[in-house]
Amino acid sequence: MWSRRWIGVAGAGAAAAATATAVVLATVATGAAAAPAPGVPGPAAGRAASTAPPRPAAPRPAVSVAAAPQGPVVALGDSYTAGDILPLSLTSQPVGCLRSPKSYPVQVAKALGAELVYAACGGAGVKEMTQAQPTYLGTNPPQLNALAPDDRLVMLTLGGDDMGFLNVLHECMKLSITNPFGSPCERHYTSGGTDQLAALVAAEAPSLAAVLAEIRARAPSARVLMVGYPDMFPQQGGCWPAVPITAGDVAYLRGIEARINGMLAQAAAAAGDTFVDTYTPTTGHDFCQAPWARDVEGLLPSSLTAPFHPNARGQAAMAAAILAALGTTAA
Repeated sequence: MWSRRWIGVAGAGAAAAATATAVVLATVATGAAAAPAPGVPGPAAGRAASTAPPRPAAPRPAVSVAAAPQGPVVALGDSYTAGDILPLSLTSQPVGCLRSPKSYPVQVAKALGAELVYAACGGAGVKEMTQAQPTYLGTNPPQLNALAPDDRLVMLTLGGDDMGFLNVLHECMKLSITNPFGSPCERHYTSGGTDQLAALVAAEAPSLAAVLAEIRARAPSARVLMVGYPDMFPQQGGCWPAVPITAGDVAYLRGIEARINGMLAQAAAAAGDTFVDTYTPTTGHDFCQAPWARDVEGLLPSSLTAPFHPNARGQAAMAAAILAALGTTAA
């Protein structure tokens, strides 16, 4: 499912980029005036295999890692937690979840000297927290089944797949060809007077609140970290047609990503858990930067990871933010 989806997204996006490049070259060839390039930014049955948030009404006392049971670290969530083939781990089952030994959960567990129970899976959403997830190479059990009372730390990045954010990027790349100097994607998603993407973000909040409540029920002594999404879009400017999303749409999508992180922060605060901001430390290292400076790859990755996902540098930055939140550093 993941591979087929991304073959389509990358293929269509690459075609859009190629078409956009042809348009630019044709404009130059006809002597048209040069224009700036578009673009701006129940208890567990068993373990699995291996913008300011409001204050909670009744905050739960914070549980430090040191005070928590010296049990495992558990990683839940989507492809940003799994690492998506960065490179692919052939020992973490099922292989179809595309977990990586360079992902932030592996780095954090190593720094803490803790066992890692790795339940995250590429393409996972809220539904996969309580339902099995088939992949091309095996089936991942319900992720919350990985939890147990002796867990010391639970980390998760979740929500983007429920909102179809990668499909949104696909749509924006296609629409950029119709109006490379405007905001065709924003116009598409706000037609009728309602911002459909903002509504999806708001609708996700209750589901995430329920996930956090269930985590607390199954791992009552664990420190729970809701890990946000890193900076994907440039703060200004862009890189069309390399990533064929127009200037106005980059700015619009940057705002949607900020809404997603804000919603995650609010959900964590309301549950008495900790939100880890990975956006701030990765700002300026978006997909438009040089390969050696970016933390998130673009349409055609320059390093081994999926399009629009953190590379090794980005996963390391996310791990560092988590360890800072825990008051420790990498070993």
